[in-house]
Amino acid sequence: MSRCATVSRNLDEPVSATAATATTWLLLEQSGPWGAKALTSSHLDPVVGRALEAAAEGTGVRVALVRRPGRHADPGTPEPRQVYAAHTVPGNVWLHSATTCDPRRLLDLDFTALGAGDHRSFGTALGGGPHTGDPLALVCTNGKRDRCCALLGRPLAAELDASGVRGVWEVTHLGGHRFSPTVLVLPYGYAYGRVEAHTVEAALHGVQEGRVVLEGCRGCSAWERPGQAAELAVRSVAGVHRAGALDVVRTEGGAPRWEVTVAHADGRRWRVSVAQGASLPPRPESCGASVLGAPARMDVLAVRELRTTALAS
Repeated sequence: MSRCATVSRNLDEPVSATAATATTWLLLEQSGPWGAKALTSSHLDPVVGRALEAAAEGTGVRVALVRRPGRHADPGTPEPRQVYAAHTVPGNVWLHSATTCDPRRLLDLDFTALGAGDHRSFGTALGGGPHTGDPLALVCTNGKRDRCCALLGRPLAAELDASGVRGVWEVTHLGGHRFSPTVLVLPYGYAYGRVEAHTVEAALHGVQEGRVVLEGCRGCSAWERPGQAAELAVRSVAGVHRAGALDVVRTEGGAPRWEVTVAHADGRRWRVSVAQGASLPPRPESCGASVLGAPARMDVLAVRELRTTALAS
């Protein structure tokens, strides 16, 4: 069977509105090999991994492991590990960092508060603070989860690292293997699919300038899939590129049809009609899938501006 990313690309499956959903990302550095479910199948203590999964459930926090690009030997000693937390909801976007030699300290975090955008427990538990370095580019490379992530993601991470791009990490899982190589850019939380190095570099540069790059964009993780589709559609139609300018303020309806209201910081609003369809013909949704599927897709039917309080975007 052909690789899932090859089939998806050949069928020109849209990448829009396919980003994993998380209001807050919590990232823990973990060297060594990763299994398919990395929090409990890596060199991280599986007891800690299971506890992190349980603590994050239903809070909007998504926990993932990260490692530097390149060789992945685990020294087996309690060396300092990098920890990041990033909140992606417009109006309260932040990225905090810390180091720890004991991953169990992450269990002292208030996950409900983190998911809601309150970072105070991060500093209390880990002694960290606002991240003042470069934005982060997380490249999914977990071949045990899907071989496309290893075959396409690892070379991308290595290329970026070798060219001196700062803030690049390998990550365990971003969802959407068939869009490999997949990348998440923090702190704004926009995901990208089928990307090349120049797109990642442009996206990182855009973060530093407060812009969102739309090429290859899968959506912002702060929103559910209808909201992702609506926000990207408004950015495209209205030419809005400033990061944090748009907010998904209302989603009405349910599958297969939603009416999504998107608001601009300057007062403008749009009503976006989004319909759920099926990607046909059936294709492998991942390389490990035993049957073919017709993954859901979000189709934007209409974008209507509701009122104008004209300030340029």
